Amino acid sequence: MLTQTTTRVLGPADLDAALDVLGREPVNNAFVTSRVRVAGLDPWRLGGEMWGWYADGRLRSLCYAGANLVPICAGPDAVRAFAERARRAGRRCSSIVGPAEPTAQLWRLLEPHWGPAREIRGHQPLMVTDRLPDDVEPDPYVRRIRKDEMDVIMPACVAMFTEEVGVSPLAGDGGLLYQARVAELVGAGRSFARLDPATGQVVFKAEIGAATPEACQIQGVWVAPEHRGKGLSVQGMAAVVRYALADVAPIVSLYVNDFNTAARASYRHVGFTEVGSFMSVLF
Repeated sequence: MLTQTTTRVLGPADLDAALDVLGREPVNNAFVTSRVRVAGLDPWRLGGEMWGWYADGRLRSLCYAGANLVPICAGPDAVRAFAERARRAGRRCSSIVGPAEPTAQLWRLLEPHWGPAREIRGHQPLMVTDRLPDDVEPDPYVRRIRKDEMDVIMPACVAMFTEEVGVSPLAGDGGLLYQARVAELVGAGRSFARLDPATGQVVFKAEIGAATPEACQIQGVWVAPEHRGKGLSVQGMAAVVRYALADVAPIVSLYVNDFNTAARASYRHVGFTEVGSFMSVLF
């Protein structure tokens, strides 16, 4: 018997079914799950549409279509359906990102219509930890950034983003959206840094960018260039992981570029292990 499939934009009434799908892979889906838990499935609040792929009347897969295009729990048939919908809609996202296998398939199908990409990062190890190792002492000077310290943390965030992505987050709208996102994390108590007592400038920083009851995701890890090579990232990350495990979720995750050998070694030192791979296509 043939399987009947369909794809449609989900709405608020589909929230429970969507959360069930997202819950199947809590670490992989932490970014999207955190947004859905806060905003629901209303496209205006969510910042994009959530597409659902149904097989025999049951919701099996999702695709978040906002600033990022993110396949979620998507097998080959679902990816093909999402690619066709994305092709018809035209590119509206600045990146495609997600678990490596479905993201690679999605890009193969879209590249003839959307290409070329500015950069493809085909293997970004996904790393997790649920504890701190006994032989690493968290940096006692890493702390939460206060709301009145936005002018302190913003230059470091801009420098990190520009270095990591290759374009400035201040382009286009002058950085309004990016500043709002940084302010959101600061306000939620999920922005952390060590400041130089002499200059007041950021020496190390990181954010807990996505947070659900099951897992959270660290992002934006950055050490000021003049302080690199001193081991600050190991103790700094240990401090952020300690905050995350104590206050946010029982599993802490991140994904990192495979070519960033120093960062991968630092994360392993703090107790992270590789459990999968992400892929990013940047436009």
